[in-house]
Amino acid sequence: MTHSVDVSGAVLTKRYTSWSRGEPDREWAALTLLANAVPDLVPTPVSRGPQWVSMSVIPGEPLADPATPEQVDALGDALDTLWSVEPTLAPLDVAALIERTFRALAPLSERDDVIGAAATACAGLDWSSLLTIQDPVIAHGDPNLANYLYDGTSLRIVDFEDSGLGDRTMELATLLEHLAGRRTDWTPLLHRWPVDPERLGVARTLWAAFWLGLIGPGGPSASRNPPGTAESQAERVLGLIARR
Repeated sequence: MTHSVDVSGAVLTKRYTSWSRGEPDREWAALTLLANAVPDLVPTPVSRGPQWVSMSVIPGEPLADPATPEQVDALGDALDTLWSVEPTLAPLDVAALIERTFRALAPLSERDDVIGAAATACAGLDWSSLLTIQDPVIAHGDPNLANYLYDGTSLRIVDFEDSGLGDRTMELATLLEHLAGRRTDWTPLLHRWPVDPERLGVARTLWAAFWLGLIGPGGPSASRNPPGTAESQAERVLGLIARR
């Protein structure tokens, strides 16, 4: 967990367990901007300290996988609203993401199995084209389904500690590749915005590889998933590479 949560009445306080990437600053900046521009989409910031941020409690229940078609449509509406706001935030560090991914995959490439094959295949990939933002938007940065609250009609977004100035293609890629939403049909969202299929494919391989490094043997989240998850992820990585 990157944070703990305390709720007192109508106020929720997030206390961060790490802040090396400026998580409290990113959350506060995004909520301040969005609560003024699109107040029904996100919590309202209340107060903050060096390692915590307080905000309003908003209605809705977290999405579960698979999300329903109605929920996917509601998420599309919410993303339309989010991306309508001028992204005057600190940029995301894609170079650091790429470096972290390569570093996590390096020891896995020594394995003589499908995980090793996927890690070795990734070593030859070039993700540098993703360093340039082509379609700037406010990037939420964490499309875990638990961060989307649905009240039966509208969907709201929480957890902006990874937010910043980002790229719509990268945001769609991380949504498609997040482990939390693998059983959800995201196809309707791909028809909602103009996206370069080739660039989306490059971005998807990066995020899929990132997850392999995270959940693979020795990774920080290796113990959080059932047996076989890393092998399935490796096969997914190889499949995405083959499609390219």
